[in-house]
Amino acid sequence: MMGFVRKTPAGSYRACWRDPAGRQRSKTFRIKRDASAFLAEVDSALNRGTYVAPHAGRLRLGDYAQRWLAGRNDERATAVRDESIMRNHVLPRWGSMPLSKIEHSAVQAWVTELGQRLSPATVRECYRLTAGALRSAMRDRLIGFNPCEGVRLPPRRRKDTDDRIVTREELLGKLLPAVPDRYRAVVALAGGTGLRWGECAGLCWDAVDLVAGAVRVVRVAEEISGHVTLKPYPKSRAGRRTVPLPRFTVDALTRHRQGFGNAGEDLIFTASTGQPLKRGTFRARVWKPSLQRAGLPAALRFHDLRHSYATWLVSDGVPINDVARIMGHEQTSTTLNLYTHSTAERDRRVLRSFDAYSLPPADDEGTEDAEDPSGEGP
Repeated sequence: MMGFVRKTPAGSYRACWRDPAGRQRSKTFRIKRDASAFLAEVDSALNRGTYVAPHAGRLRLGDYAQRWLAGRNDERATAVRDESIMRNHVLPRWGSMPLSKIEHSAVQAWVTELGQRLSPATVRECYRLTAGALRSAMRDRLIGFNPCEGVRLPPRRRKDTDDRIVTREELLGKLLPAVPDRYRAVVALAGGTGLRWGECAGLCWDAVDLVAGAVRVVRVAEEISGHVTLKPYPKSRAGRRTVPLPRFTVDALTRHRQGFGNAGEDLIFTASTGQPLKRGTFRARVWKPSLQRAGLPAALRFHDLRHSYATWLVSDGVPINDVARIMGHEQTSTTLNLYTHSTAERDRRVLRSFDAYSLPPADDEGTEDAEDPSGEGP
């Protein structure tokens, strides 16, 4: 039904209409012409499907964002991470701002300013949450457009310290001997299977077959605010997989069971207190000191063992689709983009492909002519 304009007892004019949900709405004007013009715009927006409630944009982003986050169906770790980013980076800038007052140019300036003090990855997370909340507000017809559309983000620059690769000789000859006995098997597991930290820390004996030499990834350790719990499924559907164990990893796990484990279904790797391993504590008390003793770069991360593992497989000619399955990737492009990098062995293989080719011997008789293509001489 079309809207209508009626005169109020006070002599003003009220434009009345129904929103897409069927609720009666109205707005008062001093003169009838303004009320009629406004109602025409509302009717047009309703017909085009672009209607936005006139006063909806007064809602502050902070209030809307809290409702938006609470209504999402996220994993607990994801929810905690996003709430932290929203609280520390997004709300201090936009929390008190009405939705309709947020401008594209202001968002672009904010992103640029963040890029001067935060990493590109963190800036992208801040933008992702802001854009997501405003996109939802647009779908709720609270704003007519998303001011985050078209914002340019800082590029991700690779650093020379990113994704360091260790060789198998460095892993077996330097790193593993430098790791304390209690934690040597977890490093051998990561280096010999490419498992993520959470997959290593959450591994139980019931998922390991030392006789067949295989490990099943069926659960992961999830650390939130210093508390570690076991999540009964891995990162993705492709993450549920079986990975073969190389001989040195089988040996390390066997010795670990004899010295620190049992035959039950308990966690394989625990701290000396018997509690689950925590990433930060392990990094500070085990990983960093082991790198120093081994003489390896201090910038090397535990996750770089996963990078190294995938690089070794690809360099040895293992088909990329097999590598992707072993790594728990749903797309082979992920494997190619994230976990394979140039290595000395790969470079040598590339150069060997040219070993049979060389320049023809120089023609001494034609040297002078070659130096003077015109043939006219000096």
